Amino acid sequence: MTDYFIHDSSYVDEGARIGTGTKVWHFCHIMGSAQIGRNCKIGQNVFVGSDVIIGDKVKIQNNVSIFTGVIIEEDAFLGPSVVFTNVFNPRSSIGRKDQYRTTLVKKGASLGANTTVVCGVTLGRYAFVGAGAVITHDVPDYALVYGNPARAHGWMCQCGVKLLFLKGKNTESAACEACGFHYVKSENCVRKANKL
Repeated sequence: MTDYFIHDSSYVDEGARIGTGTKVWHFCHIMGSAQIGRNCKIGQNVFVGSDVIIGDKVKIQNNVSIFTGVIIEEDAFLGPSVVFTNVFNPRSSIGRKDQYRTTLVKKGASLGANTTVVCGVTLGRYAFVGAGAVITHDVPDYALVYGNPARAHGWMCQCGVKLLFLKGKNTESAACEACGFHYVKSENCVRKANKL
């Protein structure tokens, strides 16, 4: 008896590891050597490639494709139809499995529906990617990005509310109106602070 749930219509290849409390719904395929953490929710028609690593409490909506080379840290959210790539210059007639590029989605990042992530980038902690974005470059921690190609349009709290920064002498600061977390911004980098 397993301590996770796999719908009868899904396939989990031998060698895949799935954590306690995780639920894999209809028509999914989890390839061998994939690692999925505890208490994840994997929606309908999700593909998880070989050697993919998914942390604890990740929520993956329907129709997401996660190919070899992708690492997703805990508490991340992948909206419907998010797609990752793993080769920068694919050709049908040329094998490039030795050229897979690693893509890292850090803790708490949210990717909106239909986001496309070009391989080899890092999406920062609690970054927020708008629906339909095409990610071609690294995304900083707490950044709000959207568009094609995606560009920064602000900063988001860990709880998912847009932050308003006020200028100080050397840094800018913000307090989230919803949860009260405090942040400082310096040289276009945002970090969580103990207090303002």
